[in-house]
Amino acid sequence: MPFPLRPARVHEACGPGATGFAAVACAQAQGDLIWIRESWQAETLHPVGLSAFFDPSRLLVAQARNQIDALAVAEDALRDGSVALVVAEFSRALDLREGRRLQLAAQAGGSTGLCLIGEGMGSNAAETRWLCAPVFDPQDKAPSTRMRWEIIKNKSGTVGAWHVRWNAEAHRLDVVSPASQ
Repeated sequence: MPFPLRPARVHEACGPGATGFAAVACAQAQGDLIWIRESWQAETLHPVGLSAFFDPSRLLVAQARNQIDALAVAEDALRDGSVALVVAEFSRALDLREGRRLQLAAQAGGSTGLCLIGEGMGSNAAETRWLCAPVFDPQDKAPSTRMRWEIIKNKSGTVGAWHVRWNAEAHRLDVVSPASQ
């Protein structure tokens, strides 16, 4: 499985489990993190809610006025290289120019980028694109963090799908067998 994400590149995640994917990516990153959102979005991100994945004091949440400002903040953070991972939520598709600018910034700064996008909104410049969804396991007695991660675009490898679960006690990602039907 091509995870953790390839460093100094920009990746994309979509689907109902994309936020969980980003939380695991943050947990795997070594260093400080920034999560960029457009301020008009009704939902809010509460860093303490991510404490099962990583120390929320490592996370800076940036509220941008619109997608243009969010892109500018993401590009600056990637190019600066002072954070390990830049997570950016976008409400509209990135064009090739915007995606390429983010890739060049990631390469220059050595930071990794993760764009959370709607399905079908991917940029041709992305290194990988992941379709993420929660999985219900009828055998699980406790609340499950089981997810299905499918890599649907990979510039430097193959595609595939995995069932994974975040193990908060061991602080690791476990690949698990698909739930029986």
